[in-house]
Amino acid sequence: MRDGFVSIAAITPDVKVADVEFNVESCINAITSAVRSHGSKIVVLPELCLTAYTCEDLFMQGALLAAVEDGLEYLAEQTAELDALIFVGAPIRVNAKLYNCAVALCGGEILGIVPKQNIPTYNEFYEGRHFVPGQDDVVPINIAGFDEVPFGVRQLFVCDSVPGLAVAAEICEDLWVAEPPSIRHARAGATVIVNLSASNALVGKAEYRRSLVVGQSARLICAYLYASAGWGESTTDAVFCGHDMIAENGRMLAEAPQFSEGRAYTQVDVDAICADRRRITTYYASAAPELEGYLRVPFSLGITDTKLTREVDPHPFVPEGIEERTARCEEIFAIQAHALAKRLKHTNSKRALIGLSGGLDSTLALLVTTRAFDLLGLDRSGIIAVTMPGFGTTGRTYNNACSLANAAGAELREISIADSVRQHFYDIGHDESDHDSTYENAQARERTQILMDLSNQEGGLVVGTGDLSELALGWATYNGDHMSMYGVNASIPKTLVRHLVRYVADTCGDEVESSVLYDVLDTPVSPELLPANADGTIAQQTEDLVGPYELHDFFIYQVLRRGFAPGKVYRLACYALGGSYDKATILKWLKVFYRRFFSQQFKRSCSPDGPKVGSVGVSPRGDLRMPSDALASLWLAELEELG
Repeated sequence: MRDGFVSIAAITPDVKVADVEFNVESCINAITSAVRSHGSKIVVLPELCLTAYTCEDLFMQGALLAAVEDGLEYLAEQTAELDALIFVGAPIRVNAKLYNCAVALCGGEILGIVPKQNIPTYNEFYEGRHFVPGQDDVVPINIAGFDEVPFGVRQLFVCDSVPGLAVAAEICEDLWVAEPPSIRHARAGATVIVNLSASNALVGKAEYRRSLVVGQSARLICAYLYASAGWGESTTDAVFCGHDMIAENGRMLAEAPQFSEGRAYTQVDVDAICADRRRITTYYASAAPELEGYLRVPFSLGITDTKLTREVDPHPFVPEGIEERTARCEEIFAIQAHALAKRLKHTNSKRALIGLSGGLDSTLALLVTTRAFDLLGLDRSGIIAVTMPGFGTTGRTYNNACSLANAAGAELREISIADSVRQHFYDIGHDESDHDSTYENAQARERTQILMDLSNQEGGLVVGTGDLSELALGWATYNGDHMSMYGVNASIPKTLVRHLVRYVADTCGDEVESSVLYDVLDTPVSPELLPANADGTIAQQTEDLVGPYELHDFFIYQVLRRGFAPGKVYRLACYALGGSYDKATILKWLKVFYRRFFSQQFKRSCSPDGPKVGSVGVSPRGDLRMPSDALASLWLAELEELG
């Protein structure tokens, strides 16, 4: 449990109306299967599952209610050896009144009983005939052979062996009202909300129910477990469909569709929930007066390695489905283009300059700039695409740069940097045969100097090409390609750059432009600062030097967006990308990531303006306010323990 994952289950057991003995055995079987076969540590069953929800006036029968209390005692006894927190629905008598309740059990004990607050008595629901609303205040009651059992709405079941795990309950209609109890539960510290429900099947209702569950998990930054009554219920006037769901912070993790077996299993990430709550400063916690009076009921779970079955996206910046990816690409282009258009308009710039290398990043920057010019009604000939061949430029990238500029309708200028860089080597006494960092960076700085000086000549704005992945790794020449007047790609990770360029290649409708873009996509990522191979191919490939961008973009998301510790990032990377990389390779490049991320902050501290596009950014004015002198030793030490 060290990394915060907790296995959970929302289950709809088979029930028979008013047959408590059968229902208790069915619940025990379902719970036992969830714990022993799936490792579930939290198990939630539907509303009134010990009797069935549709008992109607049979809830007035003392025999039924007495059978429930006997059944609860038996259920606690039979689940005593199971290492799980269990919630079952039952009608409970307290002070001559009847309550619709969620009963929490663990280790053979009834930990607490939470009554339903909002009792629906409209349309097909008639609960007000049998049940009264539960009260906030928690009082002790004696029930089913257990003394001093907490009874009331304001209860948190807090795990003393899993940091951050606090569970609270609400029941069916409680979620559908304007101010659900779960709002207060979450603000009081609950990271997991369980809902014991009996929501009937109606045309169109499933999608609305799904939106409620997903939306509440997002609003409260929590995991939300929803278990609903199934079609073992009476069909006198309604049908119940067993729609079980588990959502986490706005994302559906597992779902048992209507009329299915009624089983949803997955793992929730308590660590991620807590990290997001810390990050979001408007998430107010337990200081409010209305949150006073919550009883924190402790329970324990065995600390074991949680087997992951939930999806961990290997490419967190890139939507998986084609339709969603297409919509996302268009939205990103709109953000980038409007951002650049605003800067051009504000600076009264009618011209823009781009160092066009024939690589992915400068290609994307050119595509964005053309859109910005179109938005402003400017002639694309005001875009000056400058190709600056140097010692490592290959014919392939040179030709692609020229073709892209022509296809975009930009003005193409070619300025070789060879003579000026050689003069610079002479001036500083550097041997051209020494291909060290001076040899490489001098070329990058010369290109930037040319662009800046041309911008003064033309009254234009230098558009930066560097992307988020390069900035995170510091893979840029300080005051070289690191610098521009506006960085349109600053929050676009390399894996997403590729999909944005492919999107244009697929949709532009120009056969010539498409063919060039496809070739750019097939070209190895390289700064082309070292001489080409004898056959004219690229000799210097970035991913051989700093590692695969596929891995680094995964690391960036888990470290910056989720705030995860190195060991957890490593585990998730092995789980999500283990089919492509072995563990040693993942660990090697994760160490490289941390070393570079910490040591290169000084470059990010003075990076140019650029639009934030997604949930991760490294701008010193936005998402990442990090000291340039911070040490990576704490993070690297944790990785050293892994191998």
